[in-house]
This record gives sequence, structure tokens and C-alpha cells, in this order.
Amino acid sequence: MDTEGTYGARDTRANKVPRPAAPPSAGPPPATPPPPPPAPPRPDRAPGTGPRLDEWLRTPRLPQEPGVWRYGHTPRPPEKPEGVSDRSLVVGTVIAVLCGVLVWSLWRNGYIPYRLVPLKLFTPREWWYVGSAGGPRTVEGVDALTVYEAVLFGLLVYACGRLGNWRELFARHVAGRGQPFLGVATAAMAALAQLLVWQDAVPLVRPVLVLVASVAGGEVFQSQSVVNVVYALITAAVLYPFARLGRWRELAAMYRKGRFGGPRAASAAEPAPETADDRWPELRAAGRTDAAETLTAEVRAGRMNDVDCARLRHAWTVARTHPDRLAGFTEAVLRAGGAAALHPSGRRDLPQRTARHDVLTGQVRIGRCADDPHNPYERRGSGLALEPALLGSSLLAVGPPGSGKSAALVRPVVESLALRALAGQAAVLAVGGAGAALGPDDAYDVVVSIGDPRSAHDFDLYGGTTDPDEAAGVLAEGLIGDVSTVDSRRAATVLAQLLGPYRTVHGHFPRVSELRELLDGAPGALDGLRRALEAGGHAAMLRELDARARQAGGAGDPGSVLADRIALLDRPAFAGFFATGDEARPFSLRSLEQLPLRVRIDLPERTHAEASRLLARLVLAQFTAVAAARADRSLFVCLVLDDATHTVTPETVRGIRRLRSVNAGAVLVLRTVDDVPEGLHTALMGAVGCCMAFSGVTTWDGKRFAEVWGKEWVSTREVAQHTVFADQPFTRAVHALRKLVTGKAVTTDAVTVRQVERERWSASELAYSVPAGHAVLSLTTVDGEHVPPLLVELGG
Repeated sequence: MDTEGTYGARDTRANKVPRPAAPPSAGPPPATPPPPPPAPPRPDRAPGTGPRLDEWLRTPRLPQEPGVWRYGHTPRPPEKPEGVSDRSLVVGTVIAVLCGVLVWSLWRNGYIPYRLVPLKLFTPREWWYVGSAGGPRTVEGVDALTVYEAVLFGLLVYACGRLGNWRELFARHVAGRGQPFLGVATAAMAALAQLLVWQDAVPLVRPVLVLVASVAGGEVFQSQSVVNVVYALITAAVLYPFARLGRWRELAAMYRKGRFGGPRAASAAEPAPETADDRWPELRAAGRTDAAETLTAEVRAGRMNDVDCARLRHAWTVARTHPDRLAGFTEAVLRAGGAAALHPSGRRDLPQRTARHDVLTGQVRIGRCADDPHNPYERRGSGLALEPALLGSSLLAVGPPGSGKSAALVRPVVESLALRALAGQAAVLAVGGAGAALGPDDAYDVVVSIGDPRSAHDFDLYGGTTDPDEAAGVLAEGLIGDVSTVDSRRAATVLAQLLGPYRTVHGHFPRVSELRELLDGAPGALDGLRRALEAGGHAAMLRELDARARQAGGAGDPGSVLADRIALLDRPAFAGFFATGDEARPFSLRSLEQLPLRVRIDLPERTHAEASRLLARLVLAQFTAVAAARADRSLFVCLVLDDATHTVTPETVRGIRRLRSVNAGAVLVLRTVDDVPEGLHTALMGAVGCCMAFSGVTTWDGKRFAEVWGKEWVSTREVAQHTVFADQPFTRAVHALRKLVTGKAVTTDAVTVRQVERERWSASELAYSVPAGHAVLSLTTVDGEHVPPLLVELGG
């Protein structure tokens, strides 16, 4: 089969997609579900990335620090120390040039005394007239003076270049602009140098001729060929340094490749090597050349997309761990091409995307690091992305309404996990209010709209378990987890004393109305259950029921509180939504254990706010319990809770802390930290690995984040101005005149540099310095690698 067991259930009782329950007003469900709509035509480009699919596959994705958008990432060049300003650099260069011209003019006109003394010390005395200022007396002296001046000219140019910092000026304003400006600028410099050399403004030609004549003899210049060779060598020597500086060879190569519109531009792309990612080298290395050629042809023909590539790579990885599946995988690829190993829904992509995704790495780009002093230099301007390695440590996001939590964080994360689910590598559960921007219905396999008669699926209050104690524990967290005056363990005991006997008699857990009657202690419900237990001989369950009857109404009995809470779900709007028994087919979170499902649960927040909070709390409790109890943890499962108000309990905090070790994670979104009980603030922020504060948080919320992110050592520079008191009369007069002109006393600066420990982000900075559309995000991987809080421009 096409999936080769990759997405198969662990037992034969599980269905590929949970069967829907009939809406309250509809008839019986159809015998067979309608077939899924056909897949749309495959795009020839990876959605949201731009280049063709083969180019997208070949783009490097080198390992980077956590949170860095790895697709085509180019590290930022090392930070350079603060140098001279452009104005000072240009002025210094001009002054150095003027000084060099002045010194050379004074030299040539003989105004520098004793200028020939060093030369006379190393040459014969008869070459020179007597006296320190005496000039050359013979031809040999004239030649020696010519070479001597050329050497001094070179030293003068070198000294002016060092003093004027010509190298920095060239690197900043010429080389920094790259090609072709660098090549053109150095060519112009070379032309100017050639003009100065051949006009004898620069002493180069005559000294070279003198040296050649002294070595080979003056007779060599009687041959015109020798003269031409010497002149050609001089010309080449002048051009060579400019060619090195301007990288003319690189410029010529770029021109030949057509990067500047040259005539030799390549008309067709060169074939990719065998090791290119778009040629599926892992299959070729394993000897599956026929399958690799098939997939390569699919990529080149535009019949695959990025999700297909990620899905088939994952299917190949799974098949390699089970050698008995290799032949089936190869056969499926040869038969179906890019449509092999499809997701159970038959989908190959989402209907639409609102963020930029890299399905190969599982990353979704949510913005870019702002160019801000709070961010490390190497991270400024780089893309910031989330991935399962980060979401596995769970994420807590806090921001006021309108700060962009849903559009900038929740929707991109849900899309990324849904794409990863289509690739067979994850399962996602998105929970939000009805109408929340979590994506269209077509982007999900299961949509549970509680309170909506048109909903095709119900919700299982008991989490799909058959163990009364487990069901009671999870249900107690959902019902009274936010009530600090009631012990959840006692509440779980009360529920277990009722759920166990009821399931023993009826074979399933009670419906909402029946559970409410049992908790209220209705005589008819309890007596009927007791008689059924006695008739069946269930003595152990009968003792449980009798214990519940004795404790009912006593001091500290949580039964009445549980009954009041379950009454919130026993409303006409929810009739039929929490059905149990053989005729019911509610959706259970246990399905996330077996299949890469995309599930969305819509809660009636506007019409039944308290019931929605109860259900969200129950979903969170069920998710942490199901994720921790999975036997097969190969799938990454993630819960995205769009509004986690009043859903966090002490038990769920402990469950969230365990998620990172079971390949699972949770994304919790709050309007304020105060939506969590105050006693759980520290525990919750310590349980999650990633914290995100959006713009507009209060200083009270900012204080919590500042405590979590801690402090760091920074260098501070303090400047103190001290008045200068002069002792000399002339100096005092100058200071008095300066004060009269400027209106300020003469002062001197005392600079002190110290290392101090300061908060990475203070509460006031989080409240008032984070611009709109930005957020501060700290990251932690499941392996424990940390990233300090970064200021992120969302959507950038």
C-alpha cells in the first residue's frame, strides 16, 4: 500500500479518521463517508519561498543557533570596532596628500638641508662637488641621485598612505561597494597612475632605465625591442597592484557568466550533480536508483511540492528502520511518484498559507530580530523561526488584545504543525473560540464545533479511556481545577466512586445529565445503580457506591461543587454533544496517539464563556495525560491554546513540564499573566521553555518576565566633567577669554568604565519600550540550549 504502514494504527479497532457523530437534528450517519475532494494541481514552486522546487531543495540549511531561520541563512560579518568617521577619514586623507605634495616640492626645489648626505655616505666622493649642498659632478652621480629620489618618493608615498589611512578609505568607500564599482574605480586609478608615470610626475621610468643600464650596460637601449620590453614591463608593474586591488580577474569571470548582461550568459541551467538534494542522493546511496530517478523527474516536471518532498523523505527514513518496508516503499514511489505515502486524508498541501514555511526543517518564520542594542550583534536582522525542537519545550505568550498574538504567532504555528502533519511527522490540536483565525475547515481533518448543531463531531469528556480512575482524575481537573478551595484529588475520588460502578453496569461512562444526577445524589439514579450492581454481583463496585453515599453531604464534600460545574455542560445548546455508549462516536484525544491528525476544537466563548473555560481546561488536562501515556512517541504532538485564561492548574503545570521528554509541546496564549492563579505564576513560567511578551504588556506582567530572564553583565561608561583651574597668568587669561566666548568654563572629562549586572529587559522597558508589532521572545530547546530574550519584529 502507498503508506507502507507509516501512518497505520497500532490496533485494528482504531479508524484512520474518527467517525463523526450525527448532529442533534440530523438523522443517522451515512454508511460510508464521502470521498475527499481531489488534490489541486501541484505547484512548481515551494509555496512561500519563491524559487523553483529543485532550487529550493538545493538551498543550504546549515545548523544555526536555536530560532535562526536556516533557509539560505548568511551569517552576519563580525562586528567591527568603532572607527574613524567618514568626515575625519576624508579630511585626514586630504591633509596627508597635501603634506606629501609639500614635502616633495620642497625636496625637488632644494629647500631641505642635508638632503644628499645619506647618498654621499654610500657613493664615491669623486661623484660629488665638495660641500653638503654640492650636487652631482659626474654622470654616475646623476644616475645615483635619480635612483635615490625614486626610493625616497616611494617611502614618502608609503608614509602618507599610513598617516592618511588610505587603506581604510579604500575599503570603506571603494571595495565595500563590490563589483563592478570596485573594478571600474581601480581602472580609473590605474589610468591616472599611468599618466603620472609617463609624464614623469612620478619618478619611476628614469630610475628603472638607469638600473637596467647599470646592470646590462647602456648598449642594450640601442635595440628598439629591448626598449619596448622595458616599457611594457613598467606598464605591467604599474597596472598589477591595481588589478589585485580591483580583482579584475573576478570581474572578467562574472562578465563571462553573464551576470552583467554579457553575451556569454548561460542559456540553460547546468545539470545538478548526483549529490544534489533534488536528485535524492539518499535513495541513490541505498541502491534505489530507479525510485530516485522517478522522484527527480517528478520534481523537474513540477508534479511535487515541498510537502511531498518532506513526506517522502520521512517515509524513506521510517522504511530504512524497517527493512521489510523498503521494497514496498520503492514500489509505491514507482507507481505513484510524488503521491506515494499520502496522508490519510489524501491531502498534499493546505488550502492557503499566511506565513513562510520550510517544511524540510519544520520551521515557520514569524519575524526578524530587530536592529536593537538589546539583541546580540550577530542576531540583528536575521530571521526568527519556531520549530518542533523549540515548541517541544512549550511556549507561553502574553499580550493584550490587538497585539497580534493570533495572526503573528498562533496561526503560523498551527499552519506549520499542519504541514508537518501532512508530512507524517506531527499531530496538532488547535483550540480557540468560535470564529478564531485558526485556519479554514479544509485545513483540518477533524473540526469539533461544540454548541454548533452543524458540527460533524462530538467531544469525549473522558478522553477515550476505559479506566474509571484515569477518567475521574482528568475530568476533575477540568471541572474544579481552578477552584482553590477544593482538593482535586478528593474530587477525583468522588468521580471515580460514581464512574466505576456506572461503567461496570452499562459498559460505558454516564452522559452529562446522568453524571449530574449521580453527583446531586438523586435517589432514583443511585438506587437504580445499586440494584444493578447487586444483581450483577459486583461487590467491589457496590462498596464504592456505598462509600460515596456515606460521604455525600458531609463537610468538605466536593460533590456539590462538581454537580454545579457539570451543570454548565448540561444545557440545551450542548444536547447530544457529549454522548456516550455504542451509538456515540465522539472525537477522542487518544486518536492523536496513532495518526498525524489536524484537529481544531471551536469553543462557544461568546455565548457560554464559563463552559468554554471548563472545556479548555479539560482539553489541556486530557492532552497532558494522553501525551505522557503514549507508547509510540515518534510523532510530535502539540496543543495550541488560543486563549488559556483560567485553564492552568497545578496538575496541568506538572503535565506541561513532562511534555518535553515525551516529544510533545504546548503553546499557551494569555492576555495577562493574572489570568493564571497567582500561586502558579512562577511554576508556569518555569515549566515552559519559551516565553514571549508582546507589545503593550503591563509593568506587572513585565516584572514576571524580567524575573524569568534574569540579569547579565554589561559595561557602563560614566563621564564626569571637572573644571580646570590654571596656575599660570597666561593660561588663566586664555581660559577667561574662552569662557567669555563660549559661555562655558573650561572642563576636562574623567571617563570610568565598569562592569555591572543589569536586567536583560526591565519591567518598564517591556511595558513602554517595545514598539507596536514587536515582541520579546526567549527560546529553549528540548536539549536545554538557551537563547537570551530577543526583540522580534513580527512578520518582518
